[in-house]
Amino acid sequence: MSKAQAGFALRGRNPDVLTCIANLSNDEVFTPPAFANKMLDTVADAWAAESNGANIWADPKVRFLDPFTKSGVFLREITSRLTDGLADEIPDLQERVDHILTKQVFGIGITYLTSLLARRSVYCSKLANGPHSIAKSFSDVKGNVWFERMEHIWVDGTEWVLIADEDGNQVKKFKGGKCKFCAAPQFIFDRDGALETHAYAFIHTDDIKARVAELFGDDMQFDVIIGNPPYQMTGGGGGTNDSSIYHLFVQQAMRLDPRFLSMVIPSRWMAGGRGLGEFRSEFLGDRHVRVLVDYENAKDPFPTVGINGGVCYFLWNRDNPGSCECTYHRSGSQIGPQARVLDEFDIFVRDPRAVDILRKVRTAGEASFEELLSGDTPFGLATNFSDYTRDADSGKGQVRLYANIGTKRVRGAVGRSLIKKNTHLIDAWKLFVPKTGSGRERETSGVDLVLGPPIIAEPGSVCTQTYIVAGPLRSEAEAQSVESYLRTRFLRFLVSLRKISQDTLRSVYRWVPQQTWDRQWVDADLYKRYGITPDEAAFIESIIRPMEPVDK
Repeated sequence: MSKAQAGFALRGRNPDVLTCIANLSNDEVFTPPAFANKMLDTVADAWAAESNGANIWADPKVRFLDPFTKSGVFLREITSRLTDGLADEIPDLQERVDHILTKQVFGIGITYLTSLLARRSVYCSKLANGPHSIAKSFSDVKGNVWFERMEHIWVDGTEWVLIADEDGNQVKKFKGGKCKFCAAPQFIFDRDGALETHAYAFIHTDDIKARVAELFGDDMQFDVIIGNPPYQMTGGGGGTNDSSIYHLFVQQAMRLDPRFLSMVIPSRWMAGGRGLGEFRSEFLGDRHVRVLVDYENAKDPFPTVGINGGVCYFLWNRDNPGSCECTYHRSGSQIGPQARVLDEFDIFVRDPRAVDILRKVRTAGEASFEELLSGDTPFGLATNFSDYTRDADSGKGQVRLYANIGTKRVRGAVGRSLIKKNTHLIDAWKLFVPKTGSGRERETSGVDLVLGPPIIAEPGSVCTQTYIVAGPLRSEAEAQSVESYLRTRFLRFLVSLRKISQDTLRSVYRWVPQQTWDRQWVDADLYKRYGITPDEAAFIESIIRPMEPVDK
């Protein structure tokens, strides 16, 4: 057996090393080989459908790019498929491998470490031209998996210090800015040269075609771009507060005009995500998005990583626009594929079973419950506000404060003079609605409470940022009516359609219609009011838990 044959044979052994390596971080998630192959199957099926059944893996001219390769799994699996598919076209194994690796398979590493890992996965050596590499035609160590350290371009700096330039001249260096390409915070990433900058080459340019020409040659046109980009740029406090960047990779890849584009990205873009409004609108309106496969629980495709809101992958088809085949995975069940128009609403309703219910509600054309709600931090008191007397009744010049310490609800007294925002709500009846609802529960068990129990708040009361306010209301009876409505599964189901994370700000109530506040609302009355069928009611109740009374 030749060295090349031995190299490829090793990949058939168990376990596959790329199923065993740990992720570097939640921002840079390694793609499991099985999931990468699902995406490649989707590309191959689309290629065959538009090429009279042709096998993409038997075409020696097709070029593939993973512009943010990490483990190298996509490039490795593509190489393996081409090696089998081109056996008749190029019978000699070494000649075939050299052709594939020099002419068809290309990658851009996101860090120095992952570029070495990717080369080892693809070439069986971290040196593309090394003695152990299965490719024999490269003249340098990089081969077609490129990586060089890039620097952020800082703008909007508000402070400066004096430093010496290369010639020893004193110059101003501005601080406190952000990167013009990815919005990375300068105070984190303007750092020692021995540390990674995370200035990803693919998105740190105004002219991606020129960048690709620099890396791989002027005549480079990719037929397929595929991969799993970095998800966010750390610096906003962690989790969903960090700046999302995956959409920048999607937009940049589209500018390269490949025939097919497939990426796996977080699903938060469908209904939320900081700074993703424009991307969401463009993506939902793009008829070239022909396949969308959505996983509510990210642990289905990525067992070792928790990604709030789930993940999805898509297929973008340059030459064949139309409706999108959508598949939704939830609690072990698959719904679809089903042909859908993605931009029927301003956000994407993930579960197609919910669409008919939503249409019925929206047809009524009633005022939105969102109009009854305050914005974030309703009285200007942050979640960690502590300038109050705990467990005290409000006295002269004070109002009652509702707050949380951890997950425990507490009350106290605070000076009325400290309240400068929404003062018209202080002396009215109202409800305090928790700003943070459940999220993980739905992903793991299939049912969800969606909202935390509301608090009926009497005149002379305020709250911290833990809550948003529903009001003002004219009486305690009206407040009790609104509370009954918030407890219904019907309302919480409509909220769940716009709520993709734990945050439940006023915008997630946009599709909830207002009611008359003269009765106690129950689901049966609401189902009848909006023509919800028994099957639709059963669906709602299969995913929304009843809200049990709690000690207020």
